[in-house]
Amino acid sequence: MLLSVFGGRVIQLQAVDPESLAARAAAEGKVTVPLVARRGEISDRFGEPLATSIDGLAISVDPSQTKAYANELATLFARRLDVDYFTTLKRLRGDGYFAYIARRVPATLANDVVAEAKDAGYKGIFTEVDPVRDYPAHDVGANLVGLMGQDAPLAGMEMTFDHWLAGKDGEEQFMRSGGNRLPLGESSITRPVNGKDLTLTIDRDLQWYASRLLRKQVAATGSLSGVASVMDTQTGEVLAFVDYPTFDPVAPTQSRESDRGSRGLSDVYEPGSVEKVLTASALLNENLVAPTTPIRVPGSLDRNGKVLHDWFEHGTLRLTMTGVLSKSSNIGTVLAADRMPAAQLRDYLVKFGLGSRVNTGASHETAGLLPPPDQWTPLTKDRITFGQSVSVNALQMTAAVNTIANGGVYVPPSLVMGTARTNDSTLVGTGTVNAHRVVSRKAARQTALMMERVLDPIAGTAPVAAVPGYRVAGKTGTAQRAVNGSYVGGGTVVSFAGFAPADKPRFTVYVVLNRPRVAGGGGSLAGPIFAKLMAHTLLRYGVPPTHTRPSSLPFEW
Repeated sequence: MLLSVFGGRVIQLQAVDPESLAARAAAEGKVTVPLVARRGEISDRFGEPLATSIDGLAISVDPSQTKAYANELATLFARRLDVDYFTTLKRLRGDGYFAYIARRVPATLANDVVAEAKDAGYKGIFTEVDPVRDYPAHDVGANLVGLMGQDAPLAGMEMTFDHWLAGKDGEEQFMRSGGNRLPLGESSITRPVNGKDLTLTIDRDLQWYASRLLRKQVAATGSLSGVASVMDTQTGEVLAFVDYPTFDPVAPTQSRESDRGSRGLSDVYEPGSVEKVLTASALLNENLVAPTTPIRVPGSLDRNGKVLHDWFEHGTLRLTMTGVLSKSSNIGTVLAADRMPAAQLRDYLVKFGLGSRVNTGASHETAGLLPPPDQWTPLTKDRITFGQSVSVNALQMTAAVNTIANGGVYVPPSLVMGTARTNDSTLVGTGTVNAHRVVSRKAARQTALMMERVLDPIAGTAPVAAVPGYRVAGKTGTAQRAVNGSYVGGGTVVSFAGFAPADKPRFTVYVVLNRPRVAGGGGSLAGPIFAKLMAHTLLRYGVPPTHTRPSSLPFEW
């Protein structure tokens, strides 16, 4: 009877079910190990690294060997690698022949931990190549670049270009027995495909300089936050785009999570009087005004039951259109804009880029708010002409003012050199720029001459924004800050936008301070930062003064 049982079992093994038994035996010894793709680098326009991958290792185990001393190993890994004890214990006691304990561990630390475990007599512990993300520029450009978490991107370009940067992992399958790889066992390899690099338009050194200027001024004025941008007038390439407060992606937990994104792209605000540049250029383009058009500006103006005032008290003024812009008169702007229908003004603002996303590829970019045509009441139109009841982000407004600097042609701003695809397959970058004309070259030139008078040392509203030796065109902005739909207690947003050299523009610079705690407007608070940043940029790129006579358009008639 015993021999019959053995004989039947032999027949079963050899004739009836040999394939399933062989597959089960193979599966019990088969190990699949991921082969990690190297993530693409993010660099500035000159190739200086902003985000890169350095040598790192993943620590893995063979649970079939670590079950016997799982408690001891879990304690070791939790102490040295800052991993959760209970999660690690579960992996050490699991089924199969492979489990990750920690990913993207610096190579030196990983080797030390594995050596300590093996010295203690523990087996079944392995390492595989697993690059670690590093940010050598620390906080410089961090709000644009973003950061990687343990297993996924958390913010910035790291997030929106994740598919572009990440590549595709491969895998290796092989047979293992008794903790050892079988040299002649079945094996296969699918090679990883490394990620693509991403080059930004940012100049890392200029970004650093702008960030230090902004940080100092935010602190000096007690502002909630600030933004500063530098844009190449002709190409639309953004050479610097700085947010403060910011964070260090090497140590992100030391900053607030709300500081990880770019407020300059995500936060919207009413631009205030900087918008008057757009209104004035539209009126000039339609030949409805000229720089010397006389406008009688009363001390107050009753409009549909609402009384409008200027930022300064005055009696009736005899201002030219240049005087209206340079002295930033709300009343004068409203009276001049009466010559243009609301629908036509709105069409111009759309062409200037207001109310739509710029599509730079950066995360959380907003479109701002330009009221639809059916919401343009007479009072709404009045307020929009001088920069209230319309919302923008800082990059939108930089590009809008840059249109005047660029001879009336709007160039979409770019943060990516060449072309790259976002996660939603949108192609962005300098290779996708599609410029369009908004106002004539003549109208843009007239607007620039008017803007020069803003910096007049005697009668201008922002003489502190001047750059010695250069002709500069600019405009101040001070707007009430809305909080939960109300201006009460919200403070202000102050700003200064401009370009230089005024008669041959090379760069456009825009500075915004959100709710400063000290007295002052866009000229006195944002103007000095504009002047320093513009001067540094002109010097860095070797732009000489034009040595031409500045604008002398009259303020009054």
